[in-house]
Amino acid sequence: MEESDKLPHKLTLDQRSSLTMTGVTEVIRFDESSVLLNTALGTLNIQGSDLKLKTLCLDGGTVAVTGSITALIYEEPRVSGWSRRLFG
Repeated sequence: MEESDKLPHKLTLDQRSSLTMTGVTEVIRFDESSVLLNTALGTLNIQGSDLKLKTLCLDGGTVAVTGSITALIYEEPRVSGWSRRLFG
């Protein structure tokens, strides 16, 4: 996907209990303690308790999560072996 084709990625966290975001391309997994998403800017791990997917619209890249949100963690992209040796 070219840079200009990426969905804009934006997060809005309200009172650590309601998170809305755009730029989501895939929901990898979710349960009541974590939600793992692919976004336009990488993989996002949302951690907390009593988490629920309130809104899911992957056509528009919009997701809303409710519950007690304790952490938002972006994972570094994994670099394959040959490119790590070349650039690392």
